Amino acid sequence: MPRRYDPERRQRIIDAAIRVVGEKGIAGLSHRSVAAAADVPLGSTTYHFATLDELLVAALRQVNEGFAKVLVEWLPEAGRGDPTDLATDLARALGEWLGGERTGVELEYELYLAALRRPALRPVAAEWTEETAARLAHRTDAATARALLALMDGICLQVLLTGASYDEEYAREMLARVIP
Repeated sequence: MPRRYDPERRQRIIDAAIRVVGEKGIAGLSHRSVAAAADVPLGSTTYHFATLDELLVAALRQVNEGFAKVLVEWLPEAGRGDPTDLATDLARALGEWLGGERTGVELEYELYLAALRRPALRPVAAEWTEETAARLAHRTDAATARALLALMDGICLQVLLTGASYDEEYAREMLARVIP
């Protein structure tokens, strides 16, 4: 029987992996669970992604785009402006991101933090950190950009882990304290 041409299959597998991790966590991810969620034969998942780490790398790359899109929207690359404006822009961007679908934000962090135990994910997490710091450095210096990113990660993790509401004014004030 001739092989069916399905150019979208790889993407459907990645999307299914993201759904599986969103519903069951990384522990629930298997080639079998992804194949079922993508409605593809099991062999298709292993054809496109020989290991689960390869599949997680593709999923992490895709979900990293979520916060990047928010930053592009809320953080224009205009030159170095008023530091207060940068703190305000970042606080609003965090609010926009955290105010969206909570499951998506949790998923992004789950995949991002999975790099602690899965070395294959570390380059992708580092790539995201470098790209985001570079975007922030358009509005401040490189060291401050990294400090801002660390603070933003901390604020997001506290909100996600405690279930607390995001306090945009608090975030703005703390971000402003980091900006020289």
